[in-house]
Amino acid sequence: MAAAATAQSSAVQPAPVITDSTPGAHFVGVLPHKANSNLSGSISAVSAPDGKGVRFTVSFAGLPAEGGPFMYHIHAKPVPTDGNCTGTAAHLDPYLRGEVPICDATKPETCQTGDLSGKFGNMTEQSWSQEYIDPYSSLNKADPSYFGNLSFVVHLHNKTRIGCANFTDMSPGSDHPSGGISSGSLPKPTEMPTYNTSGSPSASATGGSPVPPTPTSSTPPAQFTNAAASVVGGSAALLVAAIALVL
Repeated sequence: MAAAATAQSSAVQPAPVITDSTPGAHFVGVLPHKANSNLSGSISAVSAPDGKGVRFTVSFAGLPAEGGPFMYHIHAKPVPTDGNCTGTAAHLDPYLRGEVPICDATKPETCQTGDLSGKFGNMTEQSWSQEYIDPYSSLNKADPSYFGNLSFVVHLHNKTRIGCANFTDMSPGSDHPSGGISSGSLPKPTEMPTYNTSGSPSASATGGSPVPPTPTSSTPPAQFTNAAASVVGGSAALLVAAIALVL
């Protein structure tokens, strides 16, 4: 079985790096309130400024005390009108990679494009916030990895589906649905730091607050000045003057 899994993995067609995600495209999915559940949260997806993939902002709260670590994925179909998460089908997988073997986060190009938690980490706390750029996701409708008309699903570790939501187009100039999402209604983490734009995921967050990556200092390196040389020069001049007086 291990040999078969290895053979399948080696035969996987890698997902290409996205270079033309539509500028300004912005989609948001918000979990609806569900009876007998405290789960809430949202995923915001914005085209990276250079078009190379999609910047995801993930924020969830009220995850169960047991059943983790929790997973979340983009699925191949939207949530049906009855709200049944089973209707979203399997993960978005345009390159037919399959779910077995599991995603190797060190080789994200070989993972299903919709397997976000596989590529960037499962949720290990009841409140979770994270931000990253996925270079293999797209908000260009012509791309196989486009997901603006699809959904995301939250799972227990045993793959039980505990929440799902459709993405809604929030791009400038888009027609929002009647009574649609407003930015003020989105669940937000208690603190949102500034992230770099290197394309690497930020460190995963715990306790409801995201943990930023190691900050990159914007302070210019210390510059050598002539202050020390001036002091030395001044001291030498005084010494010469003192010797002259003695002589």
